[in-house]
Amino acid sequence: MFFILVIVLITIVWTWHNRNKVADAGSTELNKIQIVSTIVEQNDVPIKLTANGTVTAQQTVDIRPQISAIIKAVHIKEGQFVRKGDKLFTLDARTESANLSKAEAQLAKANADLANAVRNLERQQKLFQQKFISQAALDIAQNQVDSLKGQFDFDRAAVQANRVMHGFTEITAPISGRTGAIPVHPGSLVQPNAAIPGSLTQPRSAILVSITKIDPINVTFTLAERHLLTLQHALAKGDIPVSAKLDLTEKPLLEGRLIFVDNTVDTDSGSIQLKAEFPNVNKHLWPGMFVTIMLAPEIIIDALTVPIQAVQTGPENKFLYVIGKDNKVESQIISVRLVQDGLAVIEGAVRGARIVVEGAQNLRPGSIVVETQTPGSEARPGNSVHGLTDKLTSVRTAGQ
Repeated sequence: MFFILVIVLITIVWTWHNRNKVADAGSTELNKIQIVSTIVEQNDVPIKLTANGTVTAQQTVDIRPQISAIIKAVHIKEGQFVRKGDKLFTLDARTESANLSKAEAQLAKANADLANAVRNLERQQKLFQQKFISQAALDIAQNQVDSLKGQFDFDRAAVQANRVMHGFTEITAPISGRTGAIPVHPGSLVQPNAAIPGSLTQPRSAILVSITKIDPINVTFTLAERHLLTLQHALAKGDIPVSAKLDLTEKPLLEGRLIFVDNTVDTDSGSIQLKAEFPNVNKHLWPGMFVTIMLAPEIIIDALTVPIQAVQTGPENKFLYVIGKDNKVESQIISVRLVQDGLAVIEGAVRGARIVVEGAQNLRPGSIVVETQTPGSEARPGNSVHGLTDKLTSVRTAGQ
């Protein structure tokens, strides 16, 4: 009987002891705070500048008539792409042709009169040498030649002027580009400095058509004046790549280059105007469109980066929770140099240090943490920020 009591007593003690161990283990697990961590990475980070830009044509030419005439033929259509030298309009040339023929006839008469006067002068010179005529008679013949030579030069200039006027009857494209609205038709009377009925242009601006050059095309935008020095240094080293993003999400980024920095800063806004040039073969950019401009004139070499949510704000400074030995966390004071694309460029941390990204609201220095296990994720530091390095790489590619 005594032996049975001893066995029962031992069983009770053993059970009580194991329950205490389980309770202690459960208490320890409860004291561990679940977090998501990553590591401090080191990358070259382009400093991206973003601005709203307006697409502008590099060149726009308004085609106006130089003479008063009737439109004989219109060789183009509205919205057509034309090349430099293509025929646009033909005007009625009968008046200019008649004026040119008249001037050429007058030139021929002046040429004949001059030739006759020259022959007469040669005869008078021979007679003067033989003492048959006086000096006065010779001077009259010389004066006749000089007068007719002046008339000949005048008539020749008149022929050239009439040829120019006749050339105005054939209107060709001075640049390559896209045509706008055409307010005239065959039979319309056009005059210089006179409004064309039905034209949408300004009064007294007789514009037959406008041609806009859209390939390449420009985008005008502004940046704060504090970026001017950085832009100047970058331009001194070579071209600055610029990217344009359309509102259409399916369209890829368009790549161009910075071509112009204005020579003055706007005193009202403290900004400076810039201009970028983009190839526009596919006609994705159109004058008057609004686009988002991105450029990276400066790159921070070997920058320490962490997800922005890992940066904690204290009463006096910013800090990170660094996970040390035995999964205990300590606060590490840092300074933030740049926040961009969900990343913070920091100073004061150590590359490769394991830090808390999520769950920091429950932490204190000395807290013990445990990595959160999520379905389908790997139990490794940094899995919660997977892909952020790829984002940095894509940003750097856009800036190169």
